[in-house]
Amino acid sequence: MSGLAGILAHHHDSGVYRWHAAFPAQEVAHAVEHAGWRFGYVDGWHHQTRSEFLAALGEALAFPDHYGHNLDALNDCLRDLPGSTVLLWDGWCTLARQDEEGFGKVRSILDQHTATLTTLLRGDGPDVDVPSLD
Repeated sequence: MSGLAGILAHHHDSGVYRWHAAFPAQEVAHAVEHAGWRFGYVDGWHHQTRSEFLAALGEALAFPDHYGHNLDALNDCLRDLPGSTVLLWDGWCTLARQDEEGFGKVRSILDQHTATLTTLLRGDGPDVDVPSLD
């Protein structure tokens, strides 16, 4: 988990990264939480549409009940994250391929909240301008 370990130890900046490490999500969660960060996991293979992703993300990051499952609500809730958080998004490529515009909007919002949120886009997918954490 070297790249992730660098972020957790504040040796690297938080941000949106491509990540190809094959660690089980539970192991990633353990490492993240052990470092004192919050963890959220979205399985994009099962949540392929924008609305499914937004709902799964709200659940993964324990957004409040009033979360509206839309981009404005996502932006608002990410602004209110209670601490440093890692989001592991497996299967991100399904949304990126099926709804390129929607993926771009979600990614733009995630990019705006890198002060408290590190997003790991895990696995292969279309060519997007995101640095690799590997």
